[in-house]
Amino acid sequence: MSGPDGATFERPTRREVVKGGGTLALGGLLAGCSGNSSQESSEAGTGDRTTDTEPSATGPATSDGTYSVTMEPVGTVEFETVPETIAPFTADYIDMLVALGHGDAVQSIWYRGRYKTLHYEELDGVSIDLDALTQLWSDGVSKEAFYEMDADLHLIDPHALTHWLKAWEQSDLTEVRENVAPFIGNLVFRQTDDWHNYRYYSLYEAFEKVAEMVQERTRFEAIRSIHDELTETVQARLSAPEERPNAALMFAGEEPEPFTPYRISGNGANKEHFQTLGIADAFSDTGIEGYSGSESLDYEALLEIDPDSLLLRYHREGKTREEFENSVLAHMKEHEVGSRLRAVQNDRVFRGGPIYTGPLHNLFMIERYAKCYFPETFTEAQLFDRERLARIITEGVAE
Repeated sequence: MSGPDGATFERPTRREVVKGGGTLALGGLLAGCSGNSSQESSEAGTGDRTTDTEPSATGPATSDGTYSVTMEPVGTVEFETVPETIAPFTADYIDMLVALGHGDAVQSIWYRGRYKTLHYEELDGVSIDLDALTQLWSDGVSKEAFYEMDADLHLIDPHALTHWLKAWEQSDLTEVRENVAPFIGNLVFRQTDDWHNYRYYSLYEAFEKVAEMVQERTRFEAIRSIHDELTETVQARLSAPEERPNAALMFAGEEPEPFTPYRISGNGANKEHFQTLGIADAFSDTGIEGYSGSESLDYEALLEIDPDSLLLRYHREGKTREEFENSVLAHMKEHEVGSRLRAVQNDRVFRGGPIYTGPLHNLFMIERYAKCYFPETFTEAQLFDRERLARIITEGVAE
């Protein structure tokens, strides 16, 4: 075969076909990372922040079984077969693969402490071995780890490496793509980064893309049905919007102070469950922006707002409600200013949930916060069927 420069090359093997997809799209993306021209914006993405479904996002399987998946910012990746080993970066994408019955394919995570897995304990037969995953972050991200994993696919937004963490240069991406496997993915957990000037995907839009990558449309549809049923059930029983409490969503340590604010009203997969429940943003009309890596609040500033409730995120291992009350909440109740917050006085200080929220996290978060915020309305022990969900994950769906 002849390339565009006239060079000849061998027809690739099966695994090389999986690895070779997306080369031109990623090349265009990387060329546009450092420039400002309109051509570069076109190559890198749409430039707007829409989540509308794109046409012809996935090519139908051909007679020989090959298929393609299109996802910004990389573009189209072609597959000859379902990838057997996949290297994700953030835990939201790992949760998607677990949900689709492909947890065994997962090879990596950027930081183990950011992957909350307590919810798997409620799903019979569903688990993941965190210790078996390669942690990609260790004072940077080593290219050698990618060579050692030798995964079939990197389920990673390349900008996570070059722009978010600033761990790689564009040449590093090109090297790993050409020598190991393609990248595909979109950073979906938040939408506050100026560099993310290409299309965002909602949680279920990204989940659908991953289902296309591993050819699990039926499982995806079955889980989406559970999500839609839960959402409909919960929203039908909510009080009027003006009667619902507001919440300040923040990052906080073991003994919180200062706090880093997030905006519930903003976009991002890790806020969708709050929006499902119509929880109002306590920071609205305060001038406080969403997380940018710099802004912080002390207790005095928080007391001026005095939110109805607090949602506190904690970056280390997950805490049970009891552990949270005995550590974080106990500290706040003893704090001279913190103890004056009405959320603290009324015991409306809750765990803020995972930063990286996949579809399984999302189901449990909708249920958790429905029961936390509206305990007199949602008195059931469970709001969705764990057995049904676990069966879809572990056994699939009968045709």
